[in-house]
Amino acid sequence: MDIRYSANQRDVKRYTTEELRDEFLIQDLYHPDEVVSVYSHVDRMVTLGCMPVKEHVSIEKGIDCWKNFGTHYFLERREIGIFNIGGAGSITADGVEYRLGYKDCLYITKGTKKVIFASDSEEAPAKFYMVSAPAHTSYETKLITLKDAAKRPLGDANTSNKRVINQFIHPDVLKTCQLSMGMTALEPGSVWNSMPCHTHERRMEIYMYFEVPENQVVMHFMGEPTETRHIVMKNEEAVISPSWSIHCGAGTSNYTFIWAMGGENQEFDDMDNIAPMDLK
Repeated sequence: MDIRYSANQRDVKRYTTEELRDEFLIQDLYHPDEVVSVYSHVDRMVTLGCMPVKEHVSIEKGIDCWKNFGTHYFLERREIGIFNIGGAGSITADGVEYRLGYKDCLYITKGTKKVIFASDSEEAPAKFYMVSAPAHTSYETKLITLKDAAKRPLGDANTSNKRVINQFIHPDVLKTCQLSMGMTALEPGSVWNSMPCHTHERRMEIYMYFEVPENQVVMHFMGEPTETRHIVMKNEEAVISPSWSIHCGAGTSNYTFIWAMGGENQEFDDMDNIAPMDLK
C-alpha cells in the first residue's frame, strides 16, 4: 500500500512539478489480477484499482489490514464505493454476487468481511475503481446503475462546461456514513469541469479522469485560489484534493471523471465558490 501523508498549503507553494505529482497524483491503478491501493492521510481515504483477468481477486490481496488499519479485515471500520470502468464483471460481498456493467456502481457497507472481484471475459476485463472512507455506522450494500443515479445538468456550451453530474453514492440515492461519489460527463465541445471552482474546508475530494481519448490530457488545477498549480493527467489517473485546494480541470478533449468526497458532512452545495477573476 502506497501511503501519502498530509501536505499543507504553505509547503506546496514551493513544490517542484515532480514533488506535486508524487504527493497528489495516483497512477497505474490497473495491473492484471492485482489490487493497487493508495492510503491518503487526508481524511484517511483509500483509493484502489483492481483488474481481475484470470483470477477471482480479493480486495485484501497485497494489503495487510492489521498493519495498515489496525483491523482484522478491510471493511471492519470502513465503507467503500466501487465503479466499473471496464468490461462486464461481478463483485461478491459476503456471498452475495452483484453484476456490474460499464459505469455501474456498488456501495458496500461497513462490516462486510469478504469482497471478491471477477471479470466475465479475459479479453475485456472489468476495471474496478474504488474509494474507501472510515465509517462508524453500517447501512445497506446496494448496486446503483447509471440509470438509477440522480442526474444534475450543469454548465453551458458557451462557457465550455456543459456537463451532467450523476450522483450515485449520495443522500438523494442512498444512506452512507460519510462517503459520497458520483460521475460527471462532459458534453462534446466542453472541456472545463467544476468551473467556477471552489473549495470546501469541511471535506476532501478525489478525482479520477477517464474516457480521455488517446494522446489527449486533462490539465488539473489545484492549490490555494491565489496560489494555483497544475498537474497534467492522462487517462484513468486520479488526483487527491485536500480541503484547502481548488479542484478543477480543462481537457484537450471532453472526458468523464469520478469524484469521491469524505469529511464532516454530505452537503453537496456546502462549498466556498471562487470567481474566475479572483484566481491567481
